[in-house]
Amino acid sequence: MVRMSDLVRGVVREAPPRPAERAPETAAEAVPAAAPAPPVATPRPRPEPPPMPPNIAPPLRVREEPVVPTGPIEDSEALLGELQDLLLEVRNLIGTSGGFPWPRLEDLIDRAVTSLERSPDLFWVANNPAAPPGVDYLAFHQARVAVMAIRIGVNVGYDHRRLHALGLAGCLIDVGLWQMPDTLLRRLDSLAGEELAAYRGHPRVSAEIIRRWGPPDEHIVQAVLEHHEREQGQGFPQGLAAAAMNPEAKILGLADTYTSLTLPPSARPRLRPHEAVREIVKSRHESFPSALIKALLSEISVFPPGTVVRLNTEEIGRVVAVNRNHPLRPRIEVVADSRGNRLQTPKVIDLSESPFLYVTGPVSEGSR
Repeated sequence: MVRMSDLVRGVVREAPPRPAERAPETAAEAVPAAAPAPPVATPRPRPEPPPMPPNIAPPLRVREEPVVPTGPIEDSEALLGELQDLLLEVRNLIGTSGGFPWPRLEDLIDRAVTSLERSPDLFWVANNPAAPPGVDYLAFHQARVAVMAIRIGVNVGYDHRRLHALGLAGCLIDVGLWQMPDTLLRRLDSLAGEELAAYRGHPRVSAEIIRRWGPPDEHIVQAVLEHHEREQGQGFPQGLAAAAMNPEAKILGLADTYTSLTLPPSARPRLRPHEAVREIVKSRHESFPSALIKALLSEISVFPPGTVVRLNTEEIGRVVAVNRNHPLRPRIEVVADSRGNRLQTPKVIDLSESPFLYVTGPVSEGSR
């Protein structure tokens, strides 16, 4: 018999498949030139269409063939650590007249964007719900939000410039909470009265602090201000609905919600990645656009790499890779048979190619 705690706990990731090479397009057939037309009166110019409102972005579309930059791969753990360290310095700037280190933060975010455009490795490092001992929760949380928001942005087709601004905003969404008592965060689920009102006002406080720091892009302020707004107008502090919301704020809100579920600041039990995704999916028509949830789901999956699962055959395995086109049918390394006996040689099964096999659910570490 085998215990789940004996299984390999390391997260095994498979690099996303490289886009298939596209066949060269055939030359278009020559079109004979038309006979000269008789002279006609010059048409009146058409009026220019009205500009799009600043808050409205083109419809989101999940990118199927991301552009992969070249160059050396960043050390993901070191990069996330640098980001947290800089955010700790930012905390010390709250309430002072000190200048904000925009060049340093922009450099770190630029490196993070490049890393996440190439590979999800930094995303998975940030997805680790185990906070380092003694870490400042808000510094850790905001660094995770920035990374996850950037990766969601990559998956919906944002360009490098837009991803850069999104990452800057993600790093600073909760700077206003540093002005509030630490005990408030630990009691978020039981706040009422003035304390609840103060918490619901933290997006305004954060936006105002960032504005005083002179950000390189004013959209950063707006995204931070609106990251707690929701699709049906049930958010705060302004009660905005979908059409009126900043599109980057929607991504930040989704990343913020996911990271708070997997590592909450309060005593609420943390959810595993697939549990957090399921919780978010339940409210997909109320809180977040479906396109964004699809982008997150394609990265996390209901059963992310490393999850120990049971198949309908009662065999036990570990998820080793996510199938982006079929999130519920990942690649599994089967390590134990239907009786719980460890296999001498684990076998790998791609559930997307095995229609009669499926995951019945995750297995807790203490299970046999």
